Amino acid sequence: MRNAARRSFASFLPHRQRGLRKLTVSLVTLFCAGSALAQAGAVPAAGPGGYPQTGRVVIVVPFSAGGATDIVARLVADELGKRWNTAVVVDNRAGAGGGIGTEYVARAKPEGYTLLLGTQTALSVNPTLLKKISYDVDKDFAPITQLASTPLVLLASNKSGARNVPELVAAIKAKPDAVSYGTSGNGTSQHLTTLMLLNRIGGTAVHIPYKGSSQSLVDLAGNQIDMQFDNMTTALAFAKNGQAKALAVTSATRSPLQPDLPTLAESGVAGFEAVTWLGLLAPAATPAPVVTWLNKEVVAVLASPAVSERLAAQGFSPKPMTPDVFRKFIQDETLKFAKLIKANNVTID
Repeated sequence: MRNAARRSFASFLPHRQRGLRKLTVSLVTLFCAGSALAQAGAVPAAGPGGYPQTGRVVIVVPFSAGGATDIVARLVADELGKRWNTAVVVDNRAGAGGGIGTEYVARAKPEGYTLLLGTQTALSVNPTLLKKISYDVDKDFAPITQLASTPLVLLASNKSGARNVPELVAAIKAKPDAVSYGTSGNGTSQHLTTLMLLNRIGGTAVHIPYKGSSQSLVDLAGNQIDMQFDNMTTALAFAKNGQAKALAVTSATRSPLQPDLPTLAESGVAGFEAVTWLGLLAPAATPAPVVTWLNKEVVAVLASPAVSERLAAQGFSPKPMTPDVFRKFIQDETLKFAKLIKANNVTID
């Protein structure tokens, strides 16, 4: 009897062990799959009406790939894609000073799947600067949030002898139209920022427009021109190499990228502030719940160390805003540039 029981138990044990092994394998597989899905963002942020899982989100950059605008767009797109577990791609549509890509989004379906990486030039300068413009910023777009802003750096050539802003201002006032400044063209941020400075100090200088900033910087380093505003990373590289002297930044506060460099306001040009900025917008009739949700999501991305630290490395500071505040900001910037352009009779060829 005992022998029969032993044989019965012995025959049952392998089946029991196999069942336990199968159960263990299943649990381990389920756990690993769950962990992998969690790491991949398997529970994406859910927007109104299933957005954005029902389609591919495209951020249109109205400039060529590789520039600062493109870098910021790709950084934000990558992080949103991770949060949503869906494709968020960048589409570069360059031309007409940002006008081609901006118009494309203005005419896109207002569903939240085509967004614009809007720039200061396209949104607040071109409406006054251009004689003909194919979009109306107020009517054609739903602002989501400003993304980031960056100051320019005022550079002086070694030949100018200016070691600081007061010395440069004194040189400009002492010999009107004897000091020259370079820009990457009429109506660019470099040009308008220089005009703001000259208007503020009551001085004049000779404008030398180039086809690109790199060309004007070469002439600045070669002492062919006396001064120039340029973006943080490029300007600081020239100053570090001794090719020019960095005098000040155009922001209201000093830049973390170069904390020893004073602002123009600190250097005697009271109240001076001029930054270039980028923002995210949707076509005008995009449903309000989608715009509100996008604002929340993008603001969260801007607050993440992965984004804020990489922006800082490019000289940018995150500037999250509500849609209403961003709309008012664009309107104020447009009015500011309209006054500046008209007062100085700025035109483009």
